[in-house]
Amino acid sequence: MTMTQNNISCTAFQNQLPELIGAGENVSNHPHLQSCTLCRALLSELETIAAAARDLFPIAEPPDGLWIKLQTAIESESPASYLN
Repeated sequence: MTMTQNNISCTAFQNQLPELIGAGENVSNHPHLQSCTLCRALLSELETIAAAARDLFPIAEPPDGLWIKLQTAIESESPASYLN
């Protein structure tokens, strides 16, 4: 039996959720959420947790020149030093 996106089970939807979020999908428009209060509540809680995590750990840009310094440090290493 094939289930459409409208009538998939909560378990099936929740199993798809990490992939949908990871792919950047607008999960709030998923057809399953139109009729499932349990999964709507779960998504709301996950969004709250994600927002709190972004506040706790803001994305910081690396300082200018960091990648050049790293590349220079790597290139200055002797290949023989990796064998010891």
